[in-house]
This record gives sequence, structure tokens and C-alpha cells, in this order.
Amino acid sequence: MNKRTAFNFSTIFEILIWVFYVTLYKYSYLIENSGLQRIPGNDFPYPMICLFGICSTLPIIPYYRWAIPKLLHLKKYIALILITVVYFIFMTPYINMFLAWIFRQFTYGNPVYAYFDHQHRGFFSDWNLIMTDSIAFLSIAFSRFSYQNEVMRHKVETDHLKLQLDLLKAQLQPHFLFNTLNSLYGMSLVQSKDTSRFILLLSQMMQYILYDGNQEEVPLSEEVNFLKGYFEIEQKKFPEASIRFNIPETIPDMKVPPLLFLPLVENAFKHGRHKLENKAGVTAGLLLDQQGLFFKIENEMLPPQPLKSSRGGIGLVNIRKRLELYYPGKHKLRVQELNGMYTADLSITLK
Repeated sequence: MNKRTAFNFSTIFEILIWVFYVTLYKYSYLIENSGLQRIPGNDFPYPMICLFGICSTLPIIPYYRWAIPKLLHLKKYIALILITVVYFIFMTPYINMFLAWIFRQFTYGNPVYAYFDHQHRGFFSDWNLIMTDSIAFLSIAFSRFSYQNEVMRHKVETDHLKLQLDLLKAQLQPHFLFNTLNSLYGMSLVQSKDTSRFILLLSQMMQYILYDGNQEEVPLSEEVNFLKGYFEIEQKKFPEASIRFNIPETIPDMKVPPLLFLPLVENAFKHGRHKLENKAGVTAGLLLDQQGLFFKIENEMLPPQPLKSSRGGIGLVNIRKRLELYYPGKHKLRVQELNGMYTADLSITLK
């Protein structure tokens, strides 16, 4: 998942307003209404007018960056209207008069002196500029408010999914550990030569769940190795079952969210008929090409159990939400039950 940066749409929009509206448009507008003579061959004859336009706009920054988003967040819409009226109709003219007086002190003898002197002595209130200012900076305020809401919503969803993932891990660890230890105990009784290997494998998988599972992304090769270990241990628990995990010979150097496939794999083994019938099984496959990543897992289903909750539960809800956060518009997850087979297909577009 791409990390968000401060250089977002609302920031870009704000910069464009300051460059094209404040710096260029207001300068042109003030020149047109200044009564100053144009200087042939000079496209930027009166830089002090441009500086005045920028300085007269600076006091609006607290209004659109703090006041309006705060009032929108508190849903105080009447206060928002009142502060807008006060800011643009009553405060702006006095601010412009004060700035004109300051510019008048530094432009004596300059052609623009008469302009600033006039603005200082007269109650400068250009309703066209007041209207365009209010529209431009209200737009920025709403843009910033919308972006902040989106960031907050994204954070809440991410935190919620992390809690769900932690819950999945908490559910997995005791059951997985208990069942695997039982298998290891049986292997130790018959003094199987594979006992030490499976103890090491279990240790590596638990380390992956506890530590690597807390990272935002992990190498795909590590995720595949975890799944290989999961399938190998399940095969050892059910030696007569047909348990297969088909993967490419070479795993590309790419990253995926940790434990992304775990809910699908866990469901297959939890609800598979192989626990009751030796010839039943679980088959999974991972395919990668230039377009994306494809994961499929299927198992023969257990007999219907109407008193139990729907299959998948929190695991499928979690994986769907995580996919939406990590790969919005670039994934497709389809689960179906047909002719006694349960199939889950996941495709992720990487381009």
C-alpha cells in the first residue's frame, strides 16, 4: 500500500490557487483598476502591486486553513457563515487600508505611490475581489476538510483491519500450535526421523506469524515459504489426504501484505472433507505473470452443518477489506460452492 504524503491533492490545489489566482489574476486585476499607465515592452511593470495583492491575501490563511475546517468538523454551519461574512465584508477592507498605508511609506516618489495613497485614504472595498477571494479560499477549505476526513477514515479502517488481523493471529496461534504439537507428539512416540525438522518448521512459522505479520508488507517469497510450511504440516497431520500447493519455480522480487492468503488457506483446511475421508484433499496454486498474481485454493466440503455460522466469517471479511485498501480497483476475489467443492479465486493486477 502506498504511503500517503503531505503532497496531496488539496496541497496541489492550494498552490495552484496562490500561483494563478493570487499572483497572476489579482495582479492583473489590480493593474487594470489602478489607473496606472502601461509601460510598452514591460510585461511586469509594477511588482509592488503584485506584492500588495499577495500581502493582502495572507491574512486569509488562518481562515481557510484552520477556522473553516474546524467549524465544518464541529458542524457549526451558522458560525461558518457568520465568520465568512465578518472576514470578507468587514475585516478585508480595513486590512487592505492598513496594508496600503504601509506600502505608501515605501513607495514615495514611485508611480504606484498615488495608487496606494488613494487606497489608504479611501475605504478600499472591491466587491469583485471579495467575491472571488471567498469562492477561491472556501474551495481550498472544503478541499482540505474533505482530504482530512478521508485520511481519518483511512486510518480508522486500517486500525480496524489491524485489530481484525491481530484477532485472526490470536485465533490461529493456539489452535495451530495445539494441533501441530499433537502431531509432533505422535511422531516422537514412534521416533520419527522427521520430528526435529517439523519442530524447526513450526518454530519458523510461529516466528513469521508473531513478527513478520506485524509489518505492512513482506517479500512474496517469505509469504510463500510460510504457506509451504503450513501445507507440509497439514499433510503430516493427514498423511492419507491429497494436499498440494503448486508454486512457480522462481518467485519474483515483490512485496505483499503479510498473511494475505491465510484466511483462504485456513478455511480450506478447517472445513475440508479430508479430515473425515482419506482420499479427500486440498489443492492450492499460485501463478504469476506480467499482468499480476493469481491464487486459487479448493477443497472438498464437509457435510452441511446448518447450526454453524457462515463459512469464512471474520477471515473473509478481513481479506476483502485488506484487498480494498492495498489494491483498490485492482483485485477480484470470488468464492463459490459447487458440486461439493469449495473454491476461492483471488486475482491481483500489479500494473
